[in-house]
Amino acid sequence: MAVNYKVSIDDVVDIDYNGVRQAVTQFLRKYLEASGASGYVLGVSGGVDSSLALALAADAVGSGRVTALIMPDREVTPERDVEDALRLVRSFGVEHAVIDISPIVMVYTSALPIFEDEEKDRVPVGNLRARIRANILYYYANKLGKLVLGTGDRSEYLIGYFTKYGDAACDVAPLTVLYKSQVRRLAELMGVPRDIAYKPSSPRLWKGHEAEAELGLSYNEIDVILYSRFDLKIPWEEIPRATGLERAKVERVRLLHEASSHKRSPPASPDLGEIKKHYKQHEGKK
Repeated sequence: MAVNYKVSIDDVVDIDYNGVRQAVTQFLRKYLEASGASGYVLGVSGGVDSSLALALAADAVGSGRVTALIMPDREVTPERDVEDALRLVRSFGVEHAVIDISPIVMVYTSALPIFEDEEKDRVPVGNLRARIRANILYYYANKLGKLVLGTGDRSEYLIGYFTKYGDAACDVAPLTVLYKSQVRRLAELMGVPRDIAYKPSSPRLWKGHEAEAELGLSYNEIDVILYSRFDLKIPWEEIPRATGLERAKVERVRLLHEASSHKRSPPASPDLGEIKKHYKQHEGKK
């Protein structure tokens, strides 16, 4: 698709947020009713994505049917994040609990013979933290008869910026239809304090972990590139001209998307037709 204007972040965020709110809350309400579950449980980190997921869930099914878990690791989670998370769950009036996962992380790492130290094993231990949180969410969901509500947005989904079987583990993923820049604006509309809605994103999987620093470009840049490719259908090679962004940044997003395709697909398995060629034939057997 050829575009005769410069694509910018203004194009990405120019949507009907009240319409989006209505569509997502209606989806969450109907999905819960069809499932027969008693409500939703989600992790609340003090960041914008989980804040919006919390607001949408409470709006859709009522605060009394939502359970929020705040799961810091005292070794890496800033106190401000815990305070922001508590401020949110209290303002939305949902049942909540604070669970420090650091003792669980310690048990895992002390039991693993290949663990060296936090610095050398920063990425696998960081992902372990995300997977421990997923385990806890499913424990509560199982115990309370609820569904796990995912908090990942479309930007993270398309570039694979999530932990497989960690923060990606959920029963419902309401935010994978919204880019990060759209999430921030809808969150503010739904009563999330502005300082939280526009807080720099971070998974907090290790000390000092900041998303944009790790990714090498801002979410606004990521969103413009993804919007150009997946909504406007502009070929990757034409996006620098269409957006004015450096070719290296567009290439970075393309590589992130392509390298993470396995994260967006079910587990691979051999072709069943090929395997069935090796089945023994039992003609006439009943």
